[in-house]
Amino acid sequence: MEIKKVVIPAAGWGTRFLPQVKAMPKEMLPVVDKPVIQYVVEEAVASGIKDIIIITGWQKRAIEDHFDRSFELEKYLESIGKIKELNQIKEVAKLANFIYIRQKNERYGNAIPILMAETAVGNEFFAVLWGDEFIISQPPRLAQMLEVYKKYKGAVISAVELETEDQFSRYGIPIIEPVDTNIFKIKKIIEKPGSKDAPSKFASHGGYILPPEIFEIIKNLKPGKAGEIWLVEAINELIRKGFPVYGCKIKNGEYYDTGNKIEYLKTVIEFAIHHPEFGNEFKNYLKNLKI
Repeated sequence: MEIKKVVIPAAGWGTRFLPQVKAMPKEMLPVVDKPVIQYVVEEAVASGIKDIIIITGWQKRAIEDHFDRSFELEKYLESIGKIKELNQIKEVAKLANFIYIRQKNERYGNAIPILMAETAVGNEFFAVLWGDEFIISQPPRLAQMLEVYKKYKGAVISAVELETEDQFSRYGIPIIEPVDTNIFKIKKIIEKPGSKDAPSKFASHGGYILPPEIFEIIKNLKPGKAGEIWLVEAINELIRKGFPVYGCKIKNGEYYDTGNKIEYLKTVIEFAIHHPEFGNEFKNYLKNLKI
């Protein structure tokens, strides 16, 4: 079954970025000149999927506004001759077909926004990309995952190889069975085990291709850590029911976790020094800082 839809959860409070995100969605934090969530949408589109379901909350209207037309702004830019900027904002509005669903559920956890997409997804496989992190790769991460899905006909999770010990306490680490180059079957995911107890050197997170059966599993999950409903538990239950789940180590990829302050700042700096308009000037500025 062809994957036609991508779900982007973007309903969280982003408390690690307070007070910045009190009136501004964390997904709209800028990485130089584009918000984080635009990189996520662009990955989906570059992978051949243009139906984007974004799960939002009452405080996230800025996301909808960003991907909408702004006729007053367009008219103003045209009147002052800023044609480049005019074309840029028009292209943003034409990126994809957007469906916005507000999260209205008394339960909490990162599986809940996925459940909110059930009606829009229907009885078909779908992809999930988090709205506050992204991977830059060639081919795009999701495109690589789609190839695995087409070949093995199961659920697929993107994976990155961890490099430092502290990372094993931040991500879900799978118990794996090698299948092919850069592909392995996931037998179970251990959430944040630490480097000593990690069953492999991979983090399985960030991008998912899931079957519609995941919705019923989420509905029946009992609250776990912190009283929340976790996607990793739903995936482990999917595996226990005999559904094949594969990990896809992303080739030629760079992972950007913009969901915490230090990694967000690292991302902004990296993108700034490679910016075609002012990258060299910014690098010279950093070199002259008295650190």
